[in-house]
Amino acid sequence: MFAALEGDDIPVIIARMKRRDPDALEEVYKRFGRLVFSLILRVVRDSAVAEDLTQETFLRAWNRVQGFDGDRGKFGPWLLAIARNRAIDYLRSVDGRQRHNSVEISSSESPLLFVNLDEELLNSERGRRLRTAFEQLNDHQRHVMELAYFEGLSQSEMAAKLNQPLGTIKTWTRAALQVLRAALGENRNAMGESTGI
Repeated sequence: MFAALEGDDIPVIIARMKRRDPDALEEVYKRFGRLVFSLILRVVRDSAVAEDLTQETFLRAWNRVQGFDGDRGKFGPWLLAIARNRAIDYLRSVDGRQRHNSVEISSSESPLLFVNLDEELLNSERGRRLRTAFEQLNDHQRHVMELAYFEGLSQSEMAAKLNQPLGTIKTWTRAALQVLRAALGENRNAMGESTGI
């Protein structure tokens, strides 16, 4: 996925962006715009808002590109992290809460299976194991994982959004993490501490 988008010329394009070359930003937009829009749309579920947030994402990347270090990671995942954060910030804003009282993710759709932020994860054996593990979750478990990942909700916020007792949300989350850990063969810290839930 990212391999085709990143290309060998990305470091050169990023260097041009750092020199404030607007044509470089246009090239990055042409290459990553559709992917950024798709990720944001999965979170906000409103194409007009997703278009605005996509523009804001690229503006933010333009303004923060001086801090991007290609030795520490790839540009695509960095850009998608900005996009995801913009979408979550929107949902947490007053406008986002008013327009999106209920962001539903179809039970037949598992965005985590399709949009990952790390090329290595997408192409690695660990990525395949994660997709297989995610498919083992029941609907409740999958839903809380998606709410945590895509909307950045805490367990208390999930309880309010889903109109469920906090204990139930904690049970679903704990069970989901146990399934994922067992399927991935990882210890408690490797999965639980990094999720923030």
